[in-house]
Amino acid sequence: MESISLYYREGASDKVYEASIVPKGDGYVVTFAYGRRGSTLNAGTKTPTPLGYDEAKRTFDKLVREKTAKGYQVAAGGGSVSAAALPANAKAPTGIHCQLLNPVEEEKVQKLLSHPDWWLQEKIDGRRLLIRKEGSTITGINRLGQETALPQTMVESALTCTADFILDGEGVGDVLHVFDALSLHGGDLRHVGFAERFVRLSKFLKVSIPPHFKLVNVACQLNAKQETFTRLQREHREGAVFKHMMAPYTPGRPASGGMQLKHKFCETASFIVTKPNPKRSVSLLLFDGDRVVPAGNVTIPPNHDVPAPGTIVDCRYLYAFRESGSIYQPVYLGPREDIRAEECTTAQLKYQPEAVAL
Repeated sequence: MESISLYYREGASDKVYEASIVPKGDGYVVTFAYGRRGSTLNAGTKTPTPLGYDEAKRTFDKLVREKTAKGYQVAAGGGSVSAAALPANAKAPTGIHCQLLNPVEEEKVQKLLSHPDWWLQEKIDGRRLLIRKEGSTITGINRLGQETALPQTMVESALTCTADFILDGEGVGDVLHVFDALSLHGGDLRHVGFAERFVRLSKFLKVSIPPHFKLVNVACQLNAKQETFTRLQREHREGAVFKHMMAPYTPGRPASGGMQLKHKFCETASFIVTKPNPKRSVSLLLFDGDRVVPAGNVTIPPNHDVPAPGTIVDCRYLYAFRESGSIYQPVYLGPREDIRAEECTTAQLKYQPEAVAL
């Protein structure tokens, strides 16, 4: 009947997902199989009992929409899928993926500040955004590697540069705060150490002077790092990023550690909205392994639309309670179209410190 083979590849992840509509008895069932490429796949069915074809097709299309919305792509020769099965807001994949960082524990921060090989940059509180220039074609790329819209000011700034590039940064309003470069003048820099990439990036922006691109400076000397770190804390900035001067630009997130790390001064996490509550409040949930667990509620400010169930949103909070998992003093930051549901896990949370017995 109808089948499709999907794949998802980012960093160390290389997964496949297959789905089919299969005749059974007097009806049809929707089967699936998933797992790491080259391994034995886990199999199951979305329809325990046979359905009519139209109902089975709706289940199949919904399953495909869910997977493609999470970043899965149709494998070459992996079957066909109707337009109804693709999300209405599907965005074209670019094949370019950003580098994601693991957090560093507070007790290790001082070692990084005092080590000459680790440099420091401010962690900008914005929207992760890469910009690619190929001739007169300017493409915005989100953290999922998909094409995304750009403010016109960023497009015009990119066009002032004569050379082609791929820059990585955080978008805040109509300004791109640039902290790294994947390529400059058509040359791939991902294999080059961060120190050299940053020097080339600084020279490039100094010569090109794109008006709405702002370089995120680094501190590499001991005193400068300590002063910058203290200032960022004092000014209640989002956090700091530590980069080893020899670190290459590696797409995806390492399983642990890495040569580029982040330390946040305030806690933020991504949640899934489960239902609306009275007085502009919504309930939140997270994944804890195979379980779905509640994470409390958050009030939606008047200048934001109330997000629909299933929407992924960011919230700032003080800490989470160990007993209930609910976040304390949550502040709604807004929806996140570039975060997958599977990333909304309890592993993000910082819990309330345990009381010390006297």
